[in-house]
Amino acid sequence: MMNMTPPDFLARIETWPQPAQTQFVKLRQIVHDVATSAEIGPLDESLKWGQPSWRPKRARVGSTLRVDWSPSTPDRLLAFVDCKTNLAAQMDTRFPGQFHNDGRRALGFDLDKPLDEDAVWQLVHLTLTYHRAKRAA
Repeated sequence: MMNMTPPDFLARIETWPQPAQTQFVKLRQIVHDVATSAEIGPLDESLKWGQPSWRPKRARVGSTLRVDWSPSTPDRLLAFVDCKTNLAAQMDTRFPGQFHNDGRRALGFDLDKPLDEDAVWQLVHLTLTYHRAKRAA
């Protein structure tokens, strides 16, 4: 289900240190696996605010998930959800203490630990199906 990736998307990741790139590759695969298994449809894979991001191409299915690495937090890869959602709070409830979670929009993954694929899967699923799940509730 991976679509053509914009060159600037890949160029951005190449500027990151190797541990961040390695975590990102795993996270990106989970994003595309979730999109397939949850029948989300094609994803828009692009840079938003200079950060790699994914969003379902179909309207009103899910929210945007962005990921970034920054020299200001060099030991973490950060995932960002829409601050107008309760997604970060949901992840804190489901996985207390698992992430560096600001409870609003940012969740940090330590680069010196294995990526918790179950937690990331749930974060991605909750985010990419956010609007669809709200309509079903």
